[in-house]
Amino acid sequence: MKNEQSLPTFKRTSLMAVMLAGAFVAMLNQTLLNTALPQIMKDLSISVNTAQWLSTGFMLVVGVLIPVSAFLIEKFSTRRLFITAMCLFASGTLMAAIAPNFPVLLIGRIAQAVSDGLMLPLMQTIFLMIFPVKQRGAAMGMVGLVMAFAPAIGPTLSGWIVDNFSWRVLFYMILPIAVLIIIFASFMLENVTKVTHPKIDIMSIILSSLGFGGLLYGFSSAGNNGWNSSEVVIALIVGTIAIGLFIWRQLTVEKPLLEFRVLKNWIFSLTLFIGMVVMVSMIGVELFLPLYVQTARGFTPLESGLLLLPGAIVMGVMSPIIGRIFDKIGARPLALIGSAILVGVTFLFSNMTASTPYIYMMVIYAIRMFGISLMMMPVMTVGLNQLPDHLIPHGTAISNTLTQVAASVGAALLVTVMTNNTADAVQQKLPDPMVHGASVAFTVSTVLAFFALVLSFFIKPMKTSQKKDTKDEGSPVTES
Repeated sequence: MKNEQSLPTFKRTSLMAVMLAGAFVAMLNQTLLNTALPQIMKDLSISVNTAQWLSTGFMLVVGVLIPVSAFLIEKFSTRRLFITAMCLFASGTLMAAIAPNFPVLLIGRIAQAVSDGLMLPLMQTIFLMIFPVKQRGAAMGMVGLVMAFAPAIGPTLSGWIVDNFSWRVLFYMILPIAVLIIIFASFMLENVTKVTHPKIDIMSIILSSLGFGGLLYGFSSAGNNGWNSSEVVIALIVGTIAIGLFIWRQLTVEKPLLEFRVLKNWIFSLTLFIGMVVMVSMIGVELFLPLYVQTARGFTPLESGLLLLPGAIVMGVMSPIIGRIFDKIGARPLALIGSAILVGVTFLFSNMTASTPYIYMMVIYAIRMFGISLMMMPVMTVGLNQLPDHLIPHGTAISNTLTQVAASVGAALLVTVMTNNTADAVQQKLPDPMVHGASVAFTVSTVLAFFALVLSFFIKPMKTSQKKDTKDEGSPVTES
């Protein structure tokens, strides 16, 4: 297996460039259709509920694929897995661009989602394997740039294109980029991961798909259909039972599909839980702010997207910088400062009114994203640093899976809080009931952010000897 000792610098750089480009276009598609749905509904003559499957189906496929990613990373070489994923993505993009009807468009989106579900875990695993511990912060900072920036610019880019062109341009624009990435990957990509040829466990894959798919579908549907909906209740019951059986099977079989024993590592589990709490809190503002400015304030979808753009740029720019700072001082001070900012700025959102200035919301959202950039990748990286190389694919798969579930839970929880409090405000004849409902939801998000702040105190500080080691080019060190 190639590692930081055997992979030349120029090959490492080219590998990073190809992986980052592939992950960027794949993750961009998570949110690219958000503001294009009304035009798609009109062109293809479909209802809102049908159109939502372009987003819901995408999310479900990603959620189902991420737990299986550890198995696939061990089963296939880096080159084969990446190029296959990108070929699927390009095929799905072309299919979506020329789709004559909704089923063809949905199949294209599902093909894109398969690529997206594999790309992030594969990129994280490779970066952690080709860099020594003392350089992983900077490397994972680049991953953070893609994770933050690509989905965040999706609504803005989509809003501008849909205002001026057909929604099909969204796919035609990305297709040549995907083809170029495949060509470059064919020449530049190195095999990094160790192929162990694990045996496929069909029952584990079925239980994983039913479990995580059921939970994600149930929680994502709860925001729209309500927690008492039979559809939601059945999905959550099936998902919970299947997850329980899946975990039991992984702990009893000789070669598990997903190694849950990584959760025995205290620091990994702590940082994973902090990341999940931050994700639940973060999803609140990203969900409610566009809803608030469009519904309660009358702004256009493009203006709504532009409101979030400076925050996306801040997080994208800061992620690599924060990664280098993490390599010098460790995760604890960054997590403490970042979570304190997150608490303070989320509290400001909870005090919004019907006359809160647009620029004010844009600025405090950007500050909030700065706080999140101090937390997300450093906390994730210090947790994954605790794992040996052979468990890194399992650690990244578990981390990404549970974060995805947390995002769905957070969205469902906060939508319910907002909806219930808006209804109460209407009954009480309060002015601006939706503003009231959103404020309560932001207050809940503030409490969650404070919980992350408390947990951050339990991250072990970097030892003095380790700080010195990060300044030289000696052998890799392990951060506590």
